[in-house]
Order: sequence, then structure tokens, then C-alpha cells
Amino acid sequence: MTAAAAKAEALIRHYFDMCNAADLQGLVDCFTPDAVHYFPPGLPGAPWRGAKAIAEGWVCCVETLGSKWTIEKVLCTADGREGVIEWTHWKTAIGEVLRGDEWYVFNDDISRIVEIRAYYASPVDKSAPVNKLHEFDYEKRGYHLAPPLVKGRA
Repeated sequence: MTAAAAKAEALIRHYFDMCNAADLQGLVDCFTPDAVHYFPPGLPGAPWRGAKAIAEGWVCCVETLGSKWTIEKVLCTADGREGVIEWTHWKTAIGEVLRGDEWYVFNDDISRIVEIRAYYASPVDKSAPVNKLHEFDYEKRGYHLAPPLVKGRA
């Protein structure tokens, strides 16, 4: 792995740490001021535009849905300008699990996220306790089957 790719991966992992900690300023600092987070259709207010709006969106999810996230896989380009991850979003307060991918675009020095494009593994089915790919063996592939434990949070 190149140093640039490692820097991009580290930024993505730091961003997820800030999401799980519901650290508003830590989240803002992960993005360029004009960053955009795109989502599939159906999320009210999407896309989220601006570092503060993105940060506030994730803090709200932690506070209202009990959201926690795990990263399952990461791939970054050799130049560190783009990356893609596979994630799990644990909504512990409402008993939902959502899996998906995100495509990342970084600024020139790979210090901030410019854009995230989220793709869900399947349409959200509110009647399913776990939203996932049909017949994909998450356990066999080594995916997390429970949300992370975060210091100071249940």
C-alpha cells in the first residue's frame, strides 16, 4: 500500500471513529467546508451539504437511532485521492441493521473528505431486523455481527 492510500484509509477510519463518538467538531474537521454526502433516494434532507450539516446529521443519528458503524472492507487508490468502503450501520435504538458501500473523494493533500456517495446493499425494509444482501454469508466472510462498543456509550 502506498503512503497516500494509507493516509486516505486512516482518514476514513478516523471519520468513522468520530461518527461512533458523536464528536461534532471531530466530524466537521474530517470534511472540506463545502463537502457533500449523497444518499440513495428516500432520506429526508439528502444530500447533506457542508461539513457542519454532515456532522450534525450523524450526531443526530447517534442520539435518536443509537447509530454505530463498523467498516468491513476498505480500498483506496494508490494516489489516495479516492477510496471505497463496505460498512454496516447499526441502529441499536430501533433494532435495524443496514449494510452498504461508500465512495470517497479527498482533497489534494488527503486531509479532508470532499464527497461521499453512499449505496445501500438493498432497499431499506423496515420490517426486516437486518437489511443485507440476500444469501450473502456475512459471518463466514468475517463481518461484524454486533455493533462496536464505544467508550462512554452503550
